[in-house]
Amino acid sequence: LHLSLRRQRQMCIRDSNKLTVKAEGEFAQGRVEDARTELLWAKAFHPYWDVQAGIRNDISANGPSRNWLAFGVQGLAPYWFVVDATAYLGTEGRTALRLSAEYELLLTQRLILQPRLEANVYGKDDPEVGVGRGLSSATVGVRLRYEFSRQFAPYIGIAVSYTHLTLPTKA
Repeated sequence: LHLSLRRQRQMCIRDSNKLTVKAEGEFAQGRVEDARTELLWAKAFHPYWDVQAGIRNDISANGPSRNWLAFGVQGLAPYWFVVDATAYLGTEGRTALRLSAEYELLLTQRLILQPRLEANVYGKDDPEVGVGRGLSSATVGVRLRYEFSRQFAPYIGIAVSYTHLTLPTKA
């Protein structure tokens, strides 16, 4: 059984300041395969946009953990697209960029179709964790959810992922 989880929680400190925790992980056969956790401070700089700064920690079952500094923007683009773009700076000159966009298409007042696109780009190969330079992974997916209330909205979804992995070379 392969399970993938994604959670995001925000806590408002003041009107324009937020503390955001983003967590995503993949589990298989009862253990963590990969996990990404971000702790971000967000400050509104426009009514629909936040600038974000913080830290990210990656855990990989196949290699060492990686820590990153994170800087980005998140907000509501024209035509109601939710956009998230974050740049990361890691140790040993590692750089990364994560882009995502989603849209909510209301089929009825409670039935919502949500397409989503996500891409991860890395500045250099990291064979220890199996990450390739350039476009390392991309995911396209769609969710269909029914909102019984704002607190309870079960969904069913499907996603297709592309992954470019690098393998360690023997010298």
